Amino acid sequence: MVSITLSIPEEVHKLMRKFPEVNWSGLVRACITERAKILAIKEEMQRQFGKEKEFNEWAVNLVREGRKN
Repeated sequence: MVSITLSIPEEVHKLMRKFPEVNWSGLVRACITERAKILAIKEEMQRQFGKEKEFNEWAVNLVREGRKN
């Protein structure tokens, strides 16, 4: 597993110390993991949309050419 270091304001650190029952590292890990998965899904959807867009443009052009003739 890779480690990262975060900087937070001192006020936030003081608040975090008030809640020692929270696994802050685990919470941040879960948030990063969730966001990365969401971004990967979004990227895949955009890729699929790009394929559909190309097909739709081809179909529209085909119909337009058919109407010209």
